[in-house]
Amino acid sequence: MADWDADSPRLRQNLTEVLRNARDRAARREVPSLEDLRRWHRGTMAGLEVPDVGGVGCFRGEPGLESVRVWIGAHEGVPPGEVAEELRVFKETLRRAVTALDALFPRGEDVDADGLAAVVDLCAWAHAEWVRIHPFVNGNGRTARILANSLLMRYGVPPVIRLRPRPNSSYGRAAEAGMRGDWRPTAAAFRRMLSRPFTSSA
Repeated sequence: MADWDADSPRLRQNLTEVLRNARDRAARREVPSLEDLRRWHRGTMAGLEVPDVGGVGCFRGEPGLESVRVWIGAHEGVPPGEVAEELRVFKETLRRAVTALDALFPRGEDVDADGLAAVVDLCAWAHAEWVRIHPFVNGNGRTARILANSLLMRYGVPPVIRLRPRPNSSYGRAAEAGMRGDWRPTAAAFRRMLSRPFTSSA
């Protein structure tokens, strides 16, 4: 059984299947929910060796994960006792932002240049906030990239954010800024990706 974070045929298959699910939900204009993110997390880990199987699809602070803390470099994710409230705020903010964009760009209508800028900003905010909260024990960046791609696809924009391996060093620096609550470097990184072809495993 391959390690959850090692490049393997099973991981590539998992990512393809999860991204397909995200695409289908985006085409139906379903707002990504916390349950979607749990399911995508479980899907990416399916059939792989995971250090803590009890943490797959579960948020820190939930039963069995009440005291689990995580760090990205020198930055700690949200303390486990605060994850549930942070996710509630995240869910409501995302729902409001998506509702506003949907009103401007109904299903089937292409986004214009201003709309594309707004979509990229939304993707960057959602990605950076997910990484800042770091609700899962591991696999948060991968889940955040799936979420960001799902939002792009919602508005007819091809998924440009590589799932595996993670994007280049500028993306890593942007994720560090996201841990400090600054999503703007992530938006800049995503804009640079818009002109590049996407595959789920490369």
